[in-house]
Amino acid sequence: MMLYMPSVDVESLYSSIKIISIYPNNKDKNMPATQAVSVITELESGQNVATLEASYLTILRTGAMTGLATDIQSRKDAKVLGVIGTGGMAFEQALGVLEVRDIERIVLFNRTEEKAHAFKERLETFGVTAEIEVANDVNALTKVSDIINTATNSTKAVFDHEYVKSGAHINGLGTYMPHMREINEESIKVARHVIFDDMDAVIVEAGEFIHAVETGDFSWEKPVALKDMIDKEIDRSDTDITIFKSVGTAYYDMSVAIGAYQKLK
Repeated sequence: MMLYMPSVDVESLYSSIKIISIYPNNKDKNMPATQAVSVITELESGQNVATLEASYLTILRTGAMTGLATDIQSRKDAKVLGVIGTGGMAFEQALGVLEVRDIERIVLFNRTEEKAHAFKERLETFGVTAEIEVANDVNALTKVSDIINTATNSTKAVFDHEYVKSGAHINGLGTYMPHMREINEESIKVARHVIFDDMDAVIVEAGEFIHAVETGDFSWEKPVALKDMIDKEIDRSDTDITIFKSVGTAYYDMSVAIGAYQKLK
């Protein structure tokens, strides 16, 4: 898959375009599945002022957004993080949660269990001090997690709603096409609060939400955009289910690219 993501910042007078390729089978060639570059253009003269390797920037901004949404939505006393899918995007997403909550236990699940163990070692090497374990059953993870990160390209729900813990917060961070689904639609149906990274993008890209709307289990009038919730708090009880759904959009990529360029200058 090839994605071309342009955006313009009329305040800073820069534009950017990110070109990103997603080739899942690259893992068999010992190559990264996701590869990206961002080109920044200065709008007063039209000069292309920087070309940035953007794969890490994509991961970084998604992790930061995960932290923001988790801080807004999850219970303050959340202690257990469950990570479903331990691919290239999942590490910074986990770190985003660790930035905003005092996580004591991390439970990992991946269809290829060896990758989950490698992810555990990476967290430990990075200095994460929480207890980390690998689950061989995804619902064993689901039923103990206060916060669940899903980072997969699945076409069906990756956990069963009946095992979702009361008061859990779910970050849906992997799927980004109408045919993809990773969040259980029963969880979507009962969620008290839902935040999207971008309303327009999710409406055409988030398969589980598109299907939930078609079946009458969800309404596009319910969610709010992340940008409208910064520095705000939601009204939630200890039993409410909350969801953050991210599909990625160009202006987030532009923001982090401009920030990196200005730091380089």
